[in-house]
Amino acid sequence: MQLDHLAVAGESLHEAQAFVEEALGVPLQPGGEHAFFHTHNALLGLEDGLYLEAIAINPAAPQPERSRWFDLDRFSGPARLTNWICRTDDIATALMDLPAGMGSPVALQRGPLRWRMAVPDNGVLPFENSAPALIQWDTTLHPAQMLAPSGVWLRRFTVQHPEAEALGDLLTVRLQDDRLRFETGPRGLFAAFDTPHGPRELSS
Repeated sequence: MQLDHLAVAGESLHEAQAFVEEALGVPLQPGGEHAFFHTHNALLGLEDGLYLEAIAINPAAPQPERSRWFDLDRFSGPARLTNWICRTDDIATALMDLPAGMGSPVALQRGPLRWRMAVPDNGVLPFENSAPALIQWDTTLHPAQMLAPSGVWLRRFTVQHPEAEALGDLLTVRLQDDRLRFETGPRGLFAAFDTPHGPRELSS
């Protein structure tokens, strides 16, 4: 498993995008529509092959037949950092070693991109959405390759949860990343960045 991207949700895409742009001081690029879950996004390319997405329900699209990813059906309040996503080359095998609540793979596409994302039936990931969503890219093309350089680096990503030790034990044998921290405390996600404007942060 490798860290792939971070997700910031908002009640509208405008709110999510504005939150990221104000916090980091850099503009996002247009993303697109996710036809299966009827969400849409805007994107920011990070260094080291990562990216960040601002995401929200598309109000012009119909209600999907199942719960949306990232627990967006229950989202309310200010825009905030809500999820982190890890990629794997074999999502079926990875899911066999993780809690059942991680979800089952859903085949998705947007433009030239093809991928599979593990989405729980109720949209809620384990550890109160503190566990990462799993993704497998089915094309050699990755969103980060399509985005303009931003000069923004992820310096540290902290997952805080009352059961952070258990979550860390579950993941660190599969995910080695010096930027990742697990800390015991109230549920929260915290991302520290180096930007052209100096250190900046996003949080839940």
